[in-house]
Amino acid sequence: MHYRTVLREGSAAVVAELAVEVEKHLPALIDSTVGQIRAEMPVYRDAQFVSPAELRTSVRNNLEFVMRTLRGTEEPDLTQARATGRARALQGAPLPELLRAYRIGLTEVWNRFVDLTASGEHQDLRGLVAATSTIWALIDDYAEALTTTYRDTTAEVMLAHQSRRSALVEALFAGGAATEGTLWDIARVLELSLDGTYVVVAAETPRVGHEPLPQIENRLRERHHASAWRLTPDLQVGVVSMRDPAASQVIIELLRENQTGRIGVSPVFTGLGNTSRALHLARVALSSLMPGSTGMVQFNESPLAGLVASAPEASVQLAHHVLRPILDLPGDDRNVLLLTLRAWFECQGSTKLTSERMFCHPNTIRHRLKRISEELGRSLTDPADIAELGAALRALHMFPDTSHLPSPRDPLR
Repeated sequence: MHYRTVLREGSAAVVAELAVEVEKHLPALIDSTVGQIRAEMPVYRDAQFVSPAELRTSVRNNLEFVMRTLRGTEEPDLTQARATGRARALQGAPLPELLRAYRIGLTEVWNRFVDLTASGEHQDLRGLVAATSTIWALIDDYAEALTTTYRDTTAEVMLAHQSRRSALVEALFAGGAATEGTLWDIARVLELSLDGTYVVVAAETPRVGHEPLPQIENRLRERHHASAWRLTPDLQVGVVSMRDPAASQVIIELLRENQTGRIGVSPVFTGLGNTSRALHLARVALSSLMPGSTGMVQFNESPLAGLVASAPEASVQLAHHVLRPILDLPGDDRNVLLLTLRAWFECQGSTKLTSERMFCHPNTIRHRLKRISEELGRSLTDPADIAELGAALRALHMFPDTSHLPSPRDPLR
């Protein structure tokens, strides 16, 4: 310990003698220390963390221990400093203020030693030097023990809080029975409004354990938008408050700043209890983007894509059922006809725009469209046929790895 290193046998007797004299006036020392702490430190004067009675008790306990240690009647034991550090960490008191209060108390002790050695029968410069070195070494020991315990306790509290917060976020996204009777608690801990307006964001992780949207919660908080996030092996998902009218634009900007993969956003919804349903829609929106691509889609931007993505198996069956005659053609024929049909849809049924996009004469496009209609047995002017073709193309686009496989058994046959 620093204290034992400084306190040599020769100086121990001098320090002990001075300590005995100072201890005779301990009540006045306690009063002086408490008064100075409250006068100089608003957090103690206003009793923000510690009541006046608790402050006095803490000062008395610590000063009594200091005096026993300086008298040499007790081995240096920093249990009291550690106890105080833990108690104040649990109360949320700031560490700098706590250390300052300790220094005030020990400085008051030192002042009493100065008064004794500067006058009267105890006048002794060597004794003052010994006492000064001893007291300041003791301050170092106290500060080290208190700081270490305070930080360990703070880390323990933060870990417990984070674990509870993570559990509540998990329950919020799970929905159902997981949130029954706990929504008020979830809203309070996550600092979200129970009846607020929100969106859910689902971002694809680049690899396990890596956030695709690093520091997103802090960055939203800096812009005064509350949110809660969790990381899974494949997604980083979050619910973001929309209480501010400008939130939508801010969220979009932040998501696009570090966009590394696919991001799905739910429709805007009201009520924290609807978060799990919104997460499903955000995942559907994400799935509407091609695997391996980079982009962001909000569910209500493409209802058809959302519908297809929400039922992959049924969508693949639809694609093979509707497009089977073309999918069964030789490679070149199949690819040309599929590309033409897709371009025709993207050009909103305009033969002229389709020909320009594919660098073909309009008559060539008309010929291909006629063949497509004949192969599929469907009309490109019938709204019902067009709707089925659009859904089938979307499914084939979203699940391209299935286009070369044998067609699934037609459930209608």
